[in-house]
Amino acid sequence: MSTKPLPKLHYTNNDEPFHQELMAEAEAYLAQKGDHRFANSTLLFKNFLLLFLCAVCYFFSLHQVTIGLFALYYFGFVMSAMLANINAQHDACHNVFFRTRLANRIFGRLVTLPLGIDPHYWQVRHVDYHHIYPNIDKYDLDMEENGVFRQTPFQKWYPHMRFQSFYWPFIAGLSLPYIAWVFDWSDQLGKTALASDKKNLTSLTGWGLFLGSKILHFIIALMLPIFILSSVGISWYGVLSVYLITQMLSSLIVVCLLLGTHWADPAFYTAPKDGKIEHGWYYQQFTTCCDWYPSPKIFNELLGGVNLHLTHHLFPGWSHRHYPALMLIVERLAQKYQLPYRRLGYLELLTQQQQFIRKMAQNPNKQTSYSESD
Repeated sequence: MSTKPLPKLHYTNNDEPFHQELMAEAEAYLAQKGDHRFANSTLLFKNFLLLFLCAVCYFFSLHQVTIGLFALYYFGFVMSAMLANINAQHDACHNVFFRTRLANRIFGRLVTLPLGIDPHYWQVRHVDYHHIYPNIDKYDLDMEENGVFRQTPFQKWYPHMRFQSFYWPFIAGLSLPYIAWVFDWSDQLGKTALASDKKNLTSLTGWGLFLGSKILHFIIALMLPIFILSSVGISWYGVLSVYLITQMLSSLIVVCLLLGTHWADPAFYTAPKDGKIEHGWYYQQFTTCCDWYPSPKIFNELLGGVNLHLTHHLFPGWSHRHYPALMLIVERLAQKYQLPYRRLGYLELLTQQQQFIRKMAQNPNKQTSYSESD
């Protein structure tokens, strides 16, 4: 992780004709339905149920007498919290779950407590870097070089990476704990590129929110279970093991659902020296991610729109409940303007994801070249 400020990049082609028609059709769709961009009562109720399930699973996990049943309910607690984050916090970080920024921030702070991640830094990394610069080397902070797992053709290759197609599930499982206990602290202490952004400099209030959230997570996720379950003979290291395993398992599931959209036959780019990207922002999105649909399609209701990932990148200011309709508009207009729209089945997505991981495991001298922005 680098503390060096990242110079701003600029897309020189604004794709104005495509943009104008896309926005006009999207607004016409809203007007026809008499609807708005934010969450509706159905979506609010769905996420209330997920949070209720989260609380129920946590309550029952504290009333078990065997490590097996504790682990089962505790996984339900973590996984339902993860689903609530996918279905609601993702929208909230784009300020489209509720109508006000304050409500979205408060909700994000609360719903991330079971996972231990800081919603402010996750939002900055996701909105201000990943969405603007997807798959651009050193700018897309979701794909930072780590020396363990190679995920872009511009990152340094090490001999042990030959085996990354075998150990990648372990790395994927570590993603969530790593964000909570490494990325967040590095960002807060000014040890990353985010330190160059003035709005990320922390005040006394910022430190209070950050430390308070971390302490509450530690109490809820570990200290209370250890204290309560010790009376029935469940050891502290048993609780800690369940905590780590459930966090890693939920992290693995989310990575399998999300990152594949940026690993399916992708283009990768380097930052141009003059800071001017010759193509447009829309072209960048189309060449670096895709949409996919689960089978059966009912699972789409649990995925919070992350599967329609390209559509999300084009409409980050819209609740994910609109994505199925917006996807059809995107597909039709992409064909008209000759943009490379892709919608895959999940098995096809997994296949391309695995092909990509194996390709990145090869010595760079033997790899096929990728697109670059020079």
